[in-house]
Amino acid sequence: MHVLITGAAGMIGRKLAERLGRDGAVLGTAIDRLTLADVVPAARPASFGGAVDIVTSDLGAPSTAAALLERRPGLIFHLAAIVSAEAELDFDKGYRVNLDGMRALLEAIRACGEGYRPNFVFTSSAAAYGAPFPDVIGDDFILTPHTSYGTQKVMCELMLADYTRRGFVDGVGIRLPGVCVRPGKPNKAASGFWSNIIREPLIGEPAVLPVPDSVRHTLASPRAVTGYLLHAAGLPRGPLAGRITLTMPGVCCTVAEQIEALRRTAGDKAVARIRREPDATIARIVAGWPHRFAATRALAMGFRPDASFDDIIRIHIEDELGGAIAA
Repeated sequence: MHVLITGAAGMIGRKLAERLGRDGAVLGTAIDRLTLADVVPAARPASFGGAVDIVTSDLGAPSTAAALLERRPGLIFHLAAIVSAEAELDFDKGYRVNLDGMRALLEAIRACGEGYRPNFVFTSSAAAYGAPFPDVIGDDFILTPHTSYGTQKVMCELMLADYTRRGFVDGVGIRLPGVCVRPGKPNKAASGFWSNIIREPLIGEPAVLPVPDSVRHTLASPRAVTGYLLHAAGLPRGPLAGRITLTMPGVCCTVAEQIEALRRTAGDKAVARIRREPDATIARIVAGWPHRFAATRALAMGFRPDASFDDIIRIHIEDELGGAIAA
């Protein structure tokens, strides 16, 4: 099996490549080649013994998508995107990367002709939804995104559904909740504070909280999201009945509940490292996102969320900190 990951240098792309490298197989078939594509070099999974192609190029650039498909990967994970706040601040870049990149990849697949129909997993976002929201978002809630990023993700969902209907790909999309706790450094994502207020205090560094403690969201660990991607790849398409994008489950909690979970895990000293600095732009963007999902279809199809936010913190400590936290 040849597996292609776009956005492979990103956090989820790296986690997915590492998991595939450790497993050595996917969908019951041994992996003999990984192609890892991004605008910056991705890292080769240390545990993978097969061939690895590291492609450093912009997916929207001419011929890039076609080059990625020369060896006809049987499974494609399309993760490449710019984040929410950046897509909102730079309108042209958001559409070029998030929308045009997706279309370039799908068109390159179509150009390969009959006989090539790869399994295609696309990461969408809960930003696809727009207010006003009921308390719980059901699977039939109408998509009316209030950000450019959310709009781009919905357009990609629709493209994937049409290319799947026409038989060019065998696609499934997963709308991810907030991913937390993200390793690394703070980025430009409007959702970044959900990770920042846990990650930095755990290593003895300060963190900024730009929204009120009452803000609520649904979150999933990177480990859970990697599991979602692999589960989506092997999902029987029949039960999807043409509705190929699923909203993923997660742990629904407020910022205050996150902080209390941090207190239980790392104590008052860690919590004291959180500094409140209201940011009206971040608050406005986040206010346009839903906070709780029923995810009935996904749960019925076997997707499993983290058990609690305490568990999400524990996973971060295990996977990123070697089990140790700052005093």
